[in-house]
Amino acid sequence: MFEPLLLVAPLIFFALNVLTPGPNVLNTIGTALGSGRAAAYGCAAACAIGVLGWAAAALLGAGALFAAVPELRDGLTALGALVLIYFAYRYLRRALGRSDAVQRIDGVTPRGAFSQALLVLATNPKALTTWIALLSIFPQISVSWVSMAAFGLGCAAVAGGGHAVYATVFSTSHAARIYAKASRPVNGLVGVGFTVYAVKLLAGVLGY
Repeated sequence: MFEPLLLVAPLIFFALNVLTPGPNVLNTIGTALGSGRAAAYGCAAACAIGVLGWAAAALLGAGALFAAVPELRDGLTALGALVLIYFAYRYLRRALGRSDAVQRIDGVTPRGAFSQALLVLATNPKALTTWIALLSIFPQISVSWVSMAAFGLGCAAVAGGGHAVYATVFSTSHAARIYAKASRPVNGLVGVGFTVYAVKLLAGVLGY
């Protein structure tokens, strides 16, 4: 039986990973600053469609794999914990380093922004590792066709909606300055949270 509440935790994890500073977020913000809100909305649309593509590829493949070899779940959970530790390291390094630089992307049309953002998402290694972590840590997202469809659509809505908010807010230079100041503490909080969750996962796999 499909239980929508079981998708809340993985959607929160997905949102933290997709909407914190990274190639696509910086691309959307830079486009909003340099080419305006309409072009940045093109980035948001590309993120929604691109995430839906990643979801279909990852969830359909994982569903078949888990059905064939159920014993893989513990191993994939441990792998997911290691991926989380990697994410945590990246976020903590950003928090302790300089703020993420936001560069203006000038003269881009909405159609050009859409194509550029889709390319960034398709070649972003963070997207692949995010889906590995999701499938490893939250097996409930692949237990049925309904859960896979609901989660994929939910992720597309989160990615598209979140980037649309960035497009709206960061069409002014003042917002970009606020972002530069806030990015370090946000990265730090996400890094610490991922570390704690990774430790809990590894403890569960080891039977503690």
